[in-house]
Amino acid sequence: MKKVLITGGTVFVSKFTAKYFVEKGYQVYVLNRGSKPQVEGVTFIRGDRHDIKGKLEGLSFDAVIDITAYKEADIRDFVGSIPKFETYIMISSSAVYSDKAELPYKEEAELSENKIWTWYETDKIAAERALLEMVPEAYILRPPYLYGPMNNVYREAFVFDCAMADRRFYLPRDGVMKLQFLHVRDLCRIIEKIIEERPDDHILNVGNKTSVTVKQWVEACYKVAGKNAEFENVYQNIMQRAYFSFFDYDYSLDVTKQHTLVKEDIDLIEGLKECFDWYKDNQDEVIKKPYIQYIDENLSH
Repeated sequence: MKKVLITGGTVFVSKFTAKYFVEKGYQVYVLNRGSKPQVEGVTFIRGDRHDIKGKLEGLSFDAVIDITAYKEADIRDFVGSIPKFETYIMISSSAVYSDKAELPYKEEAELSENKIWTWYETDKIAAERALLEMVPEAYILRPPYLYGPMNNVYREAFVFDCAMADRRFYLPRDGVMKLQFLHVRDLCRIIEKIIEERPDDHILNVGNKTSVTVKQWVEACYKVAGKNAEFENVYQNIMQRAYFSFFDYDYSLDVTKQHTLVKEDIDLIEGLKECFDWYKDNQDEVIKKPYIQYIDENLSH
């Protein structure tokens, strides 16, 4: 039985990952502060990654799956406290690429400040560099937007709310802005493959082979909710995030290297159906934003 240590384990990606590897028969340890319920079947280690205080003493892991490293200090304070591990996998972000780099972004593209993210991307870059300095053979995964059951971010759930209320959807401009997604289960499948095979490529873009337009994505969300989307196009010069769940940011990743490991993606409709089924029973787990209120007060006629 392989042993993995997962940072977090109580919210969306880390929670889903913990559940996935428990169900795959791994011995799963999770490190978190214990402020939320733990996934059934894990071994819980109460602690803060910045102050482990010997809580990992005597333990060794086949893999560390680091889902909560956002800054350089998150890496430097944590990595040296793990007595022994074979493989270290950090979940980074595609936000690390310069918005001036050529699309689709390849793993070798320039990493730099990105006007969309303001600080998130530079902190992730610093965390990546610290990890490779401390663990040169570590793996770094750079996903686009992640989705799936347990998603507490108000993205597809916002569209589901609009669909269930039979609302017209307020779409940014003509709806052709591209989004790229990755189902959280596909992320777990990639992680598992890395643990099993330790591939030669250590930095991987991870995402679906194809992007979709925002209009296609909204239509898919309405479809799984059993509704047909009707649109109101928004051409006003207002901040897109005031009424829509994604930044005004058209981008795509080259995921060729990933697909030599895991060749098939979960179909977007199938994945969104999972999301909708979960959301119907877990609406209180999603952190909602006032998009609908803004629309009603500023955009609706």
